[in-house]
Amino acid sequence: MLRLEDIRKYCALKKGVVEDFPFDLTTLVFKVGGKMFALTDIDSTELHINLKCDPYLSMLLRDRYPQVQPGYHMNKKHWNTVQVDGVIPDDEILKMIDHSYDLVLQKLNKSIRESILNA
Repeated sequence: MLRLEDIRKYCALKKGVVEDFPFDLTTLVFKVGGKMFALTDIDSTELHINLKCDPYLSMLLRDRYPQVQPGYHMNKKHWNTVQVDGVIPDDEILKMIDHSYDLVLQKLNKSIRESILNA
């Protein structure tokens, strides 16, 4: 089962990713090109991660896994809150992180995106 440290390490391996605490001292935000693609509460007893997601895929994931819910405090159409409790396979959660990162990266200005990818 993934832990917060695993998620941090995985996200840190992606090009251009920075960690930030823009809201408070416990909400860890992962950004690429200054835009959020993942966030989690580092003080929570249960690990949840908010991830950006294609609206159609969001519906499929929510139907497949009760641990995937509309994004808490986020746009419910474009964000999911994923409970990381061992029920969803780790590789599936990592794919969700990849998808979120890719969605945000592709929406960045072309010059910013290219500078990240070519760094």
